[in-house]
Amino acid sequence: DDAEFRRTDFEDLRDFALDAPGTLNFLARAYMYWIALTDCDGFRIDTVKHVSYEQARNFCGAIKEFATNLGKRDFFLVAEVPDDDFANRYLNAVGRNLNAALDISAGRLALRDLSRGLSNPARYFSSFDVGSAPLGSHRNLGDKLMSVLDDHDHVYGDKLRFAAGATNDHEANIATTVQLLTLGIPCLYYGTEQGFAGPEEAERHWLPGWGGHDRYLREAMFGPRFPRAAGRSGVPGLGAGNGLDHQLPGFGPFGTAGAHCFDPDYPLYRRIAAITAVRGDFPVLRSGRQYLRPVSIFGEPFGQARAGELFGWSRILVDEE
Repeated sequence: DDAEFRRTDFEDLRDFALDAPGTLNFLARAYMYWIALTDCDGFRIDTVKHVSYEQARNFCGAIKEFATNLGKRDFFLVAEVPDDDFANRYLNAVGRNLNAALDISAGRLALRDLSRGLSNPARYFSSFDVGSAPLGSHRNLGDKLMSVLDDHDHVYGDKLRFAAGATNDHEANIATTVQLLTLGIPCLYYGTEQGFAGPEEAERHWLPGWGGHDRYLREAMFGPRFPRAAGRSGVPGLGAGNGLDHQLPGFGPFGTAGAHCFDPDYPLYRRIAAITAVRGDFPVLRSGRQYLRPVSIFGEPFGQARAGELFGWSRILVDEE
């Protein structure tokens, strides 16, 4: 019955018989409706790797044509394809109908480790070299790659926000600065700019599936309407029969319930805003070629920076560096 079976969203595109006549057209028309209703400028398309190249091309092409007819010639479509090799195939196959792929596989992990001082900077920067990774020239150009630090499901690596493993906000500041000032289209997941790290550490040991379930990547920023009860009474199986729906995320960051957690004066938010403003002022920081530079630490000969050391890079566009 309805109490036992309820779905608020389809799991992925495999839920649809896309080969059946009319299905893909009906789906495209549903998204056209939302473009017309909301005047949005782009979509993130989930689970693209579960459809054929032809289906992806036809769907994206239909959306692009509709948007163009409304005057949106640059309507942006980014695909969730959680593997560099798959992303390269779909970008090539779908062509101009698909703008970019989310860099949620090895690229996100490399950015994470670089920002924490755990890896050599060359590991992250060399991934943009042509031929060094399956994305090849797509990564080298940067305009086909959407970089992320946090994501809503973290297909690769632990299902934890970046801040959950950070010692302080400076690590997130480093990560977002690198993200904003290197090749790629930066995408900031909500809450990263507020230092969201999931529930407080003291609460995690009794949370079901902590670290292995994406519910902990989806805190409610603006106070959930149906928050979990505080403490152990909000844990499924341990609650006091409070009638709350435990399938809802229902919790805010840092162990809060029913609280708004957006602060425009938060230091990390202000730093990210400042770097974003600088990026907007200088085309070279958005479109320039990229070079990792040799450095000299404490008078040593110039060479490649090691893990945890200061590193520098250049963006060059015409005669600006």
